[in-house]
Amino acid sequence: MLVKLNEILHHTMTRDYAVPAFNIFGFEDAKAVIDAAEELHSPVILATNKVAITHMPIEILGKMLTQLAERANVPVVVHLDHGNDYETVAQAIKAGYSSVMYDGSQLPFEDNINTTKEIVKMAHAFGIPVEAEIGSVGYSDPSLGIKATLTDPLEAKEFAERTGVDALAVAVGTLHRMEEQSAEIQFDLIEQIQKVVHVPLVMHGSTGIPDDDLKKIVKTNFGKVNIGTAIRMAFGNTLRYEMENNPNAYDRIDLFQASIQAVKQEAKKKIELLNAHTYELIES
Repeated sequence: MLVKLNEILHHTMTRDYAVPAFNIFGFEDAKAVIDAAEELHSPVILATNKVAITHMPIEILGKMLTQLAERANVPVVVHLDHGNDYETVAQAIKAGYSSVMYDGSQLPFEDNINTTKEIVKMAHAFGIPVEAEIGSVGYSDPSLGIKATLTDPLEAKEFAERTGVDALAVAVGTLHRMEEQSAEIQFDLIEQIQKVVHVPLVMHGSTGIPDDDLKKIVKTNFGKVNIGTAIRMAFGNTLRYEMENNPNAYDRIDLFQASIQAVKQEAKKKIELLNAHTYELIES
């Protein structure tokens, strides 16, 4: 069933679970993630980032993903990840997305607040919750030129209060596109932030987080945990194996089957680490 982000995050600050948001790029990985969630009776978030909406128009992605969500027997959010302007967020809402993120983290503090406030006003008029980012989660590839800045707790407090966002992404030690689980999470900084911010927190770059730390994160106020590289590697590495071992195969439907299963298994692993499969028990 298609749901909004705040519908599945409202207990995450008081209960020991978080909901994974998987960055997906098409039908195959979206279906694999939903299949994983259905097997574990877990809510899940299908997120599309800038690469995805450049590859496939947001209007097409929105229709496809919302249809998949509506047919699912678990709660599914369709979420815009890292929307970088007002127009993109508006397009996502028009396309049926049930959650949006505006990322003004590279802007000066006041500019980020002012633009986020306008987007919150627009999105809330349509009943759509908004995630934003304060501080900045960088990338493992420094050539991308994205400034990484740890979140200041007092800035996070002011930002959340002045913008009225429904969820807040903060930078506490991760980087996007990490391929190894070597992130050093600053749990002392998390403690400072959650003392003064009263909306669910969002963790970006979570592929780089060691499994034991993911288990600790569910005991904090993080309600949404973004995972992209882990399932991309599962898909791509499995597809490479299939092509190398089946040199005469050319039908992509056949070639994709093992990759779909690999994504499903990786998604199930992350769902279990985040305790999201206990959601049904918690909500009841």
